[in-house]
Amino acid sequence: MTRSRIFRNPVLLGAIVVWTGWLILMITGDRWALLAEGWPMTLTMIVGSFIAGATSEGGGAVAFPVMTLGLGITPAVARDFSLMIQSIGMTAAAFTIVRTRTPISWRALRWASLGGAAGVILGLEFVAPFVPPPSVKVLFTSLWLSFAVALVLINRNHDRAILERLPALENHQRALLVGVGVVGGVITSLTGSGLDILTFSVLVLGFGLSEKVGTPTSVVLMAGNAVVGAVWKGTFGAGLEPEAWMWWYAAVPVVVVGAPLGARFIQGQPRIRIVAFLIFSILAQFLAGILIIPQTPERIALSVVTFSIGATVFVVMSQLGAARVRRAAGPYSSTTQV
Repeated sequence: MTRSRIFRNPVLLGAIVVWTGWLILMITGDRWALLAEGWPMTLTMIVGSFIAGATSEGGGAVAFPVMTLGLGITPAVARDFSLMIQSIGMTAAAFTIVRTRTPISWRALRWASLGGAAGVILGLEFVAPFVPPPSVKVLFTSLWLSFAVALVLINRNHDRAILERLPALENHQRALLVGVGVVGGVITSLTGSGLDILTFSVLVLGFGLSEKVGTPTSVVLMAGNAVVGAVWKGTFGAGLEPEAWMWWYAAVPVVVVGAPLGARFIQGQPRIRIVAFLIFSILAQFLAGILIIPQTPERIALSVVTFSIGATVFVVMSQLGAARVRRAAGPYSSTTQV
């Protein structure tokens, strides 16, 4: 392959850059033994990174439950790993999205990013140290299940009105996105992801934005939030968990390819298939949590309450979003080409 073709291929270009840096770190630090120890995460992130690039769920949405529920790793290690690995994989996916000029909502991105940066820092410092690990696991799976239910309800009509791009945002809408960003950033500080799917849910349900635009927007958003979280925790914060580095070294070579390939794959998919892919991944997470997390009356109650509140909020949000789309009908309708 010629040099010009390499530079025109964002997936290959990003992989070469990251692989080069990774090899230097592996050789100079003689870290090859970490691959033998960390191979479960290498296999996990082959799938996890693809999902990260192809849906509004970051790689942490796969890594966190696998590590905490399947491998018995503490949530703190799983959270740090998720932030660290998404800083590589989802940044590579974001690079591919931007280079291929995939439509994203820059208007939403800038305000949600601002809130997300503040939220993840505040969460790492003042929330995460005090939240019991089992509660994090239950909240993580139940909240996204409620979102999946809302997606099913609003997509019973495959031809529902949607926006291909957002009109100019009013001040209260900007404030809403900043607030959602703060909350999503706090969730990210607990589980390693969350800002992406929470913002995606508000954009799709509350603003009526097409899933085809909301998905790449959420990928770019989570890439930036992961970098902020990892850098803050590793420099100004308490420091990244040492065990997380072992998993990180084992997963870097695959995520830098898997996430961009996921982003490229989703570009050519119909909107309703994107929805189905996301719903399936959320259901798989929830079922895995039910099977692996020891169920107690308190945890069942927390799950039911979280699901009930989340479903109510998301359904109401979708109704408000539908009304907003009807008011915005015209130059920003679903027939408009971006």
